[in-house]
Amino acid sequence: MIEKKLEETGEKQRLEAHLRQKLIECGWKDELKKYCLQIIRQKGLEQINLEDLVEELLPKGRALVPTNVKEDLLTQIKQFLENDEDYKKLTGF
Repeated sequence: MIEKKLEETGEKQRLEAHLRQKLIECGWKDELKKYCLQIIRQKGLEQINLEDLVEELLPKGRALVPTNVKEDLLTQIKQFLENDEDYKKLTGF
């Protein structure tokens, strides 16, 4: 329900753009790119496919997201929901 509400209002796209910017600012994108290149060099370009690469990158990518970026995103989602009339009615706020 929350994801649907975020999509309907366009808030999801705004949050995604905000998250992308924060990840760039903190160096996450560069770190993940370095890790990706490291994997490709270790395994060889001919020996790796997209699925294998994504499988290795996902856990590392999640682990590299700074706590403050996660907390900021969660705070923004909470603020959005606290100001949404439908959510207030549903949850009793």
